[in-house]
Amino acid sequence: MIKLFKQGETVQKLCSNCSLQALCMPVGLNGNEMAQLDAVIRQSRRLKKGEYLFRAGEAFTSLFAVRTGFFKTTVMSQDGRDQVTGFFMSGELLGMDGICSHTHSCHGIALEDSEVCELPFGNLEEAGERFPSLQTHFYKLMSQEIVRDQGIMLMLGNMRAEERLAAFLINLSQRLNQRGFAANDFILRMSREEIGSYLGLKLETVSRTLSKFQQEGWIKVDHKHIQLLDPEALKTLIANCSQAL
Repeated sequence: MIKLFKQGETVQKLCSNCSLQALCMPVGLNGNEMAQLDAVIRQSRRLKKGEYLFRAGEAFTSLFAVRTGFFKTTVMSQDGRDQVTGFFMSGELLGMDGICSHTHSCHGIALEDSEVCELPFGNLEEAGERFPSLQTHFYKLMSQEIVRDQGIMLMLGNMRAEERLAAFLINLSQRLNQRGFAANDFILRMSREEIGSYLGLKLETVSRTLSKFQQEGWIKVDHKHIQLLDPEALKTLIANCSQAL
């Protein structure tokens, strides 16, 4: 059952009917268990481009699973600039930064009109006690975030600009493919400046490197439209740092 409300009001959808169930939730729950899970996790929100899902310093109460759209997380650097720390797409979770201190340490911002499922953390803990597989699944998701953070540190410390951008494009391609989208033909939801902030590169370097990749025949660039014409060449470029992202 799907209940739709006027724009700006809560939109409720059941997890058991969601096409992203396999990405967000563990497999193996039977119909009765899914029905019980629906009763615990069933709240969803819509956000406009540029709207904050949460802000640094706000109390942590929930995790958020992206249903549609794209998000970025940012922190304030010492010189007062926003530093991009991550990009999130459908089936991925935001808000785990707040679990340890019960306060969000970063901003979560919609890069386009988006929709998320709000997962109250207290309800998740209760559900985890009922369904050990659910608890194990979220432990795995948290572990993936730790591994990703380690990869970013490796990338920023050891990779040249070309390798960083190649790794970013390949990682984005793989994540899109996992969600059933075209792996080698996609639209960048983030600006070049945001990519540079995330990769530790200047805007000019990102633009120049994309142009070089196009000249090499590896990609085709049309504003934010990217086609990976030779993904194997990009993979070869980062072969020595294959665990970068």
